[in-house]
Amino acid sequence: MEKISIRPARTTDVQGIKALVAPLVQENILITKDTVTYYENIQEFVVAQDESGDLVGCGALHVMWEDLAEVRTLATSAKARGRGVGRRMLEVLIQRAEGLGVSRVFCLTFEVEFFSAHGFEVMENQESIGPDVFAELLRSHDEGVAEFLDLARVKPNTLGNTRMIRQLHVAG
Repeated sequence: MEKISIRPARTTDVQGIKALVAPLVQENILITKDTVTYYENIQEFVVAQDESGDLVGCGALHVMWEDLAEVRTLATSAKARGRGVGRRMLEVLIQRAEGLGVSRVFCLTFEVEFFSAHGFEVMENQESIGPDVFAELLRSHDEGVAEFLDLARVKPNTLGNTRMIRQLHVAG
């Protein structure tokens, strides 16, 4: 099995990330994003690269609040699936979250079994956040925040997806 390395994404990876995500968008597993959005958020991404330099995976961590972040756009190429690439990228993203002091990580996914195996649990109706935080989060234009809050306007995006969350052990 060839060596796969995980590294922070660079702007030159955007086209490769889009290529990884495209088949999953066609299958309605991931939501399409404009190219500019990938560039604006490139610092949130990690990529998995094989020995030949091809991107075989990507994933992002988006901070939503002091104690909350979302794993987004976790994708692997067909040739990399089942080889632990997604797990390794998720571990790196979780380490990033812990390093930032985030204590909860959210995801919206069809891959319930994968995320359950990595400590995520299905969210009950509304994760406990105070009314002040809820009001602040409502001001966000970010679709992921709206999905976390389970707002009606994003219901078409979330149909069939499962909202999951993982508690982290962050040193205070």
